[in-house]
Amino acid sequence: MERFEAGRDRLASLAYRLLGSAADAEDVVQDAFLRWQAADREHVEVPEAWLTKVVTNLALDRLRSASARRERTVGAWLPEPLLDGDPMLGPAETAEQRDSVTLAVLTLMERLPPVERAVYVLREAFSYSHVEIAGILDISVSASQQHAHRAKRHVASARTTGGIDRAAARRVVEEFIAAASSGRTDRLVALLTRDATAISDGAGLTAKLVRYADPVRLAAALRAAFRPTPAKRKLVGGSPAFHAGVVNGSPAVLAVLADRVVGVVVLEVRDDGIASVHGVATAARLARLTDRWRRQGPDAPILGSW
Repeated sequence: MERFEAGRDRLASLAYRLLGSAADAEDVVQDAFLRWQAADREHVEVPEAWLTKVVTNLALDRLRSASARRERTVGAWLPEPLLDGDPMLGPAETAEQRDSVTLAVLTLMERLPPVERAVYVLREAFSYSHVEIAGILDISVSASQQHAHRAKRHVASARTTGGIDRAAARRVVEEFIAAASSGRTDRLVALLTRDATAISDGAGLTAKLVRYADPVRLAAALRAAFRPTPAKRKLVGGSPAFHAGVVNGSPAVLAVLADRVVGVVVLEVRDDGIASVHGVATAARLARLTDRWRRQGPDAPILGSW
């Protein structure tokens, strides 16, 4: 029991990177615990390796399931955002580890085959060798190397500056909110990179994700989204305050109403500006973030009332 609990956070962060869902990750870790309890542990030579293999393959089974394929194919799915300090975010010592948990990378990894996704996570986020990965996934070493090469090439466009702290995140968010609430599209365009993109879950009101791939259109959409109207206030149940935070390693705008996070806008930043924007407002995907928000003790709001 103690040995499993000592590695629970690491296993959860592995499952989260593979599945993009904290709830699913917790379910996988619990399933792994039940298998650990039922195993002949005296014959398990390296418990960490055994548990890593079990969690990885349980997560892959979920990714391959019919229900998961339907949910992700519909196009109304985004990774679940996690607030800075959540243990499920896992290791963040290297640029590769930090990149592997950004919403931009997690979203791009949705397009990877499950095994390719697993190789990328095990290699980049947890520094497993190709020999070890081959054993975990029951593939050859050369196949592991090929999967890693393809995956890294696929997610290269999502690289960010990384390693941002709360003070720096607040400065980014302050500038973003000032531009978004100014009513001037040009102020927002100036903050975006030339290849900036955006994706939103539409607060669960649409059947598909809302996407923008042109900075001018994106800026116009952001300006409209941040313009308060009676209909929007009715939709969220009042007038939220806007706070700054760090979500999945990136600056984020958190809309908070009655001590509940009702929306998150995550800003992936490169040296030349904001490269991508991810908006999540589906309540089910904000429950864990809200819980941590309440316990963390938030800073003063940047915009007290919307």
